[in-house]
Amino acid sequence: MKSSLIGVKMKKLVNLFTVIFTLLLMLDVAYAGGGNRTGTGGAAELLIPVGPRGIAMGEASISTSNGLESLFWNPAGIARMENSSQVLFSHMSYIADIGVEYGAVSANFEGFGALALSVKALSIGDIPVTTTLSPDGTGATFSPQMLVAGLSYSRQLTDNISIGLTSNFISETLGDVSASGVAFNVGIIYDNLADLNGLSIGVVLKNIGPEMTYSGTGLLTQADVENLNRPPQYYTVNAASFELPSNFQLAAGYKPVINEMSSLEVTGVYQNNNFSGDETKLGAEYGYNNTFFVRAGYQFAVQESDNYIYGLTAGAGISYDVGGIDVKIDYAFRDVKYFDGNHIFSVSLGF
Repeated sequence: MKSSLIGVKMKKLVNLFTVIFTLLLMLDVAYAGGGNRTGTGGAAELLIPVGPRGIAMGEASISTSNGLESLFWNPAGIARMENSSQVLFSHMSYIADIGVEYGAVSANFEGFGALALSVKALSIGDIPVTTTLSPDGTGATFSPQMLVAGLSYSRQLTDNISIGLTSNFISETLGDVSASGVAFNVGIIYDNLADLNGLSIGVVLKNIGPEMTYSGTGLLTQADVENLNRPPQYYTVNAASFELPSNFQLAAGYKPVINEMSSLEVTGVYQNNNFSGDETKLGAEYGYNNTFFVRAGYQFAVQESDNYIYGLTAGAGISYDVGGIDVKIDYAFRDVKYFDGNHIFSVSLGF
């Protein structure tokens, strides 16, 4: 009987790795030469990370995060939330004085799964309007608006396996032109792999969707039509469409048992990008009494080592029960080449 159960578990494990290996082969063919396409994709706001815990851990917590903290990294982790509902607010001081505001809410429904709503908005500020006749500015300004609104669903299939899906609505407005689209993220987390307590893997496919195209009055141009007796007319320039910055991530994490007061977590991610070189991300977190946490990480891209602008990350967090409400405050710092480092703050409440 015991050998039969072991055989069933091994068969499930082999099937899981077969699926992962097949996905890797498919994506390796589809995304080959991604580094040669750097800068040719659009909707780059989809790639801006949110969640200071994950950022502090080098963006490597794909297989170990849970609840709203996992929403950006892997939607499969939402169903593993420790509370019945959560709310999260986050602010990031991004590169070039850009602010990234983020808010999310989730609820876990017994027998159905977990649902989450999220909104990410970029605060870019005013930009002077310039023309060929007024290269120093016309005196007018415009403020780009970039927004990503997401709806996510996650479900715990077994004690060890959870899955998740996110649908993101994308909106971009640049002066008199705008574009909108939709992108999908799908992920899976497998805990206690091969009956090894604390070992987990995660697989995520992100930013899959149709191409986007800009339109609007900013694409109108005045021109004459030859051989026709009519004054100059306005014509619309058809903008070229652009693809979304898709990527595939394969992650592993391990939480060894230390003692009742201390916890440790180490994580790693391999990320295959459609429009840039592949990335490797590593992270770790130490927790004391499930109240105070310190984190560190490192990320690099071997194929684009000279142009890759990210590297060391670090952060800390506290978690405390206040009148039955689980309050978490987290901070992260990410070093950025050529720019000031990113500072990320968040507050989350669990009910």
